[in-house]
Amino acid sequence: QLQASGGGSVQTGGSLRLSCAFSGRAFVNYVMAWFRQAPGKERELVANIYWSRGNPYYADSVKGRFTISRDDAKKTLLLLMRDLKSEDTAVYYCAARHRAADTSNYGFWGQGTQVTVSS
Repeated sequence: QLQASGGGSVQTGGSLRLSCAFSGRAFVNYVMAWFRQAPGKERELVANIYWSRGNPYYADSVKGRFTISRDDAKKTLLLLMRDLKSEDTAVYYCAARHRAADTSNYGFWGQGTQVTVSS
């Protein structure tokens, strides 16, 4: 139900936009998120947003560089990544949880998309 795309290879300082298209259920009562997992590291929350009211959250490591947004008409979650750094290299996943669920209980996941940042 979640399909992530947009990853690729980019040089340090470059930009990429990730997309996560979803189908099936309506996610109006859900929190949508982007996670990432780098080799040898735990998966971490990058950003999330309430589909209905916005209110985005960003990890400190990406604040000011990444922007999460959603497109109601296209049923798509977006992540615009700017000023990319080598430490942003990871597999990125989109995910969703009901807004009333525990903050760590993301029950819906897309497949990952690889982002590689090199100098």
